[in-house]
Formats: sequence, C-alpha cells, structure tokens
Amino acid sequence: MDKRTILVWFRNDLRIHDNEVLLRAVERSHQVVPVYCFDPRYFCDTKYGTKKTGVLRAAFLRENVTELQHSLRQLGGDLVIAHGYPEVVLPQLAEKYQADEVYHHREVAYEETRISALVEEALWKMQINLRHFIGHTLYHKEDLPFPIRDIPDAFALFKKKTERESAIRPQLGSPDTIKTPAELDAGFLPTLSELGFDKTEVELASTLQFIGGESVALKRMQAFLYGQALTPDYSGLSPYIAVGALSPNTLYHAAKEAEKTTFDKKRVEHIIVKLMWRDYYRFMFKKHGNRFFQRGGLTNSPQPVSQDEEKNFNRWKAGKTGIAIIDQSMQQLHETGHIPHHERQITGTYLIHELKVSWLKGAAWFEEKLLDYTPANNYGNWAHLAGVGSSMKDNKQVDIKKLTTQFYPRETAAFE
Repeated sequence: MDKRTILVWFRNDLRIHDNEVLLRAVERSHQVVPVYCFDPRYFCDTKYGTKKTGVLRAAFLRENVTELQHSLRQLGGDLVIAHGYPEVVLPQLAEKYQADEVYHHREVAYEETRISALVEEALWKMQINLRHFIGHTLYHKEDLPFPIRDIPDAFALFKKKTERESAIRPQLGSPDTIKTPAELDAGFLPTLSELGFDKTEVELASTLQFIGGESVALKRMQAFLYGQALTPDYSGLSPYIAVGALSPNTLYHAAKEAEKTTFDKKRVEHIIVKLMWRDYYRFMFKKHGNRFFQRGGLTNSPQPVSQDEEKNFNRWKAGKTGIAIIDQSMQQLHETGHIPHHERQITGTYLIHELKVSWLKGAAWFEEKLLDYTPANNYGNWAHLAGVGSSMKDNKQVDIKKLTTQFYPRETAAFE
C-alpha cells in the first residue's frame, strides 16, 4: 500500500459487501474519500409531466445513503454526502483531499453514462483518472461468451449460452477497516423538501414501508430464503438490488446455499431467471443504447395511440379506470412504491393496448413511482409489453384475462 488517496464515487452500489470499487480502493491506497452525490438532475420533471424520482424512492434512497455512512463509520471511515452535480462536486473534493484517482461503477443508460463522461472530462483537466469498474450484474461482462456487440438479442439464447459457457464469480470480501482523511467533512443529508418535494409528498413518504440499508437487505434475504418472509413468494429484495444495498452475486450464492437445506430448487431457478433478465436488459442497453427510449423501440413499429391519450393516461395514473384490479394496483404503487411483476404486466398491458397510451408514458410513470426502478429493467420490460423490445419472442401482448384469472379470479369478468 502506498500513500495514495482514492476517491470512491458511490452511485447505485450502496453497500460494503461484494463491492469491488470500495475493496480495490482500500487495497490500493493509503486512504479513501467515499462520496455520494444527490444529483439535481434526478429530481426534476420529465417531458411527460412525471418526476424522474418520486418521493418514496427519494426517501428510500436517503435511508440507504444514511445506512452506508453508518457502515463506513463502523469501519473507521465516513461518507461525504453532497447535493450537487458530480462533475462539479467530485473535482472539488479531489482537489481538496489531493486524490490521485477516482473509482466508480460503470452504468449503461444514456443519462448515467453522460454524467460519467462529464465527470471524466472535468477530472481529466486536473490530470486525474476516472477508473471504471463493472459490478451491477450477476455475470461479469468480461466472462460472457461473446462481446457486447454480439450478444444474442433473443433472451432464451442469451440465457442458454451464458449459463453453458460462463461462470458466476465468487463473492468478494469486505474491507476490515477504512481510513479516510482526518479532517473529512461529511457534508449533510438533504431533506426531501430540499430535493424539491412539497408538503403533501413529504407526508406520503412518512408511511414508507421499505426500510433502507444494507443490513436490512441482508436480513430480509435470509428471512426469505429460510422461510421467515412475510409471504412465501415475495422477497421484497428488488428495491435493495436496484440501489445496490444488496449484490445480485450475494443473492445468488445465498440462494444456492439455502437450496441445500430449506429452499426449493424451483424457487432458486426462479430467482436466477429474474437475475438473468436483469443482466440481459443491462447488456441490451449497452448494446442498443437509446433505442429503448424511442416509441418504436428495437422494431421501429410504434403502437397506435388514442386521440384521448392524455385523458386516458391521467385516469390510469390516478387509478380511476373503473377496472378494480387496475385501480387497486395503481393505488398500491402510489402508496408503497411497489407492485408485483404480474400486476406490472396487467397494468402496463391495459395502458398500452386498451387505453392506447404510449408505453413511454407508462414507463415514465413507473420511473417516478417504483422503488426498484432502474433504466434498463424498467424500459426494457415496457418495450416488450409494447411489442417493440429487443427479444422478438418476448414481444407479445400479455393476455390480461388469463393473468387475472391466475392471480385474481374474482376480477376476470372485468376483461370479458
């Protein structure tokens, strides 16, 4: 270890365990400067009249950042919490603490990669390197049996070849201690009001059902795997994976371990399939980029929209369609920030194919509301519901009646 200082830029990796950026920074430096930026760009409005981050996810994010700071302090370090643009904040902190390098996890969606580029450009002017790590997927990009440009668009083929020809890496360890500069200024955690939310929104966040933090995520994972979860088929882990409080790699290895004793093999396979869909969407975003944000998606064949599109969109958002299962799901989404996958399929399909509203508007609403929002998962899923996704076999309209019959048989008559 030399006398170097490395600034660690936390983004969607709010954990100590299985975090290569943090582990390598500690190994390769004398001291680290951990930083999290609340970027104002993520708290503004979109062109669809929605927020990029709703109040529930903002509240959940604040809890996870607070927990990360607590964990770092337990190891002897700290976390600098800033409210500002990373391309401004990070160079200032790098200069203040004489950082030799900045480490971060690479993202895949346009806005996130653009911010990385702005940070890299600003640091380069100071002759400081921004080092990129890859750590958000179950399968490491470097271990795939094909380069990104040649990844099969068909999910089934991607899954088959990846499982057959690649291996999942073992978990990384966690640092035993963390040394930060003696006079580190930890900054402050912005309030929800300072992030731009009004009084009514802040009151809604006071009933947040998901408690943030890495320790909560790990406990929740163990409860789910060993039969102590609130419901047997609902893990509630996706919000933690989205912010990086739980590593996909950790969940995989824990599920395989539980399979030896209490956990059913089929359920383990179900978890792995979900994690592989998550990987697939991230790699597709890396391969196809902004095509996932266009109405025609990967097919260039956008679905028709109604003349009453805006009116229908507003009814759907407000849970006032007159269809009980749709309205109940939308209300639950508003109040909790989460609905099960099958309800996302039902509500999304209804919006696109019955109300004839652009799928991009539905995706933007879910972007605001979902606690487990990530660009790749959200827009990738919606594109397939609209029939314009990357995996042609999965571009199909969901049979709402069949899905409703399976989960809510009493509501089936609504779709007769």
